[in-house]
Amino acid sequence: MIEGLVMRSTGSWYEVQVGEDIIKCRTVGKLRLGTMKVTNPLAVGDRVAIEMEPNADTATIKEILDRTNYIIRQSPRKKHYLHILAANIEQAVLIVTIRQPKLKQGFIDRFILMTEPFDIPVHIFFNKGDVYINDDLATYEYLKDIYENIGYKCYLISAKEHKGFKQLETLIEGKTTLFSGQSGVGKSSIINGLAPDLDLKVGVISDYMGKGQHTTTFAEMFDLGKGTKIIDTPGIKTLSYNYLEVQDVAHNFREFFEASSDCKFPDCTHRNEPKCAVKERLQSGVFSELRYNNYLKIIDEVEEQNYWERNKS
Repeated sequence: MIEGLVMRSTGSWYEVQVGEDIIKCRTVGKLRLGTMKVTNPLAVGDRVAIEMEPNADTATIKEILDRTNYIIRQSPRKKHYLHILAANIEQAVLIVTIRQPKLKQGFIDRFILMTEPFDIPVHIFFNKGDVYINDDLATYEYLKDIYENIGYKCYLISAKEHKGFKQLETLIEGKTTLFSGQSGVGKSSIINGLAPDLDLKVGVISDYMGKGQHTTTFAEMFDLGKGTKIIDTPGIKTLSYNYLEVQDVAHNFREFFEASSDCKFPDCTHRNEPKCAVKERLQSGVFSELRYNNYLKIIDEVEEQNYWERNKS
């Protein structure tokens, strides 16, 4: 058998890179998925073992090799299933904007909640800096201070004016990087700025709703040479967590987890418990109230979803 790298999925067929060749592959039978209920057995970035089919230039995927990590989300179409966005990545670039469309800051924390369990570094790029007014720039500096204080680097970039690309090019060099963001933030435009030959389809912002339109419909990996690979993912509208418990969320808000060793109770949820180190740091201004409020919203959603799951008929 031959080892290869899954670059693209097109329904029942997969494009697998073997050396400099791309081989069309399909699966036969069911691949082992462990205990996860997933909509997609294979993900872009998976390393697989394939076997060439007799008298053909196509192959069969026989096995998924061990993953170093993966990014997973609740399936947007089947709420009781999970969807693997990508596997075996070294870092993630999250694209956001403050306007066009308007920033939904809570999405940043929701995205990080997918990467934090595997210690996948996340770099946050604020796109469309060319249209920011003074209030927007103040918002950027405010958010930059919050996230850089807990270890997530932030950058200002403009795909339209091609500003800020030097930092991004240096950051992704020689690595496999997942690019993600909500619809309309300019992710495809940024990737086109990195690799114009790709000529990815670029969407427009709805004037009426101020929301982005999906342009990428499936995850796809692009090999830019010299070990640099980028994974483009579909724009995300919302993120939910049918696979998490409250303590999973608490453990993956990194600053809260670090402080939790000083809490009175080892299973502290940092809400109403006495002698909670997280609440103490929040009151003294050490922790961000914005992050904390996002945390509360997520654990409330997780508790509600888990309640209905456990009590459904």
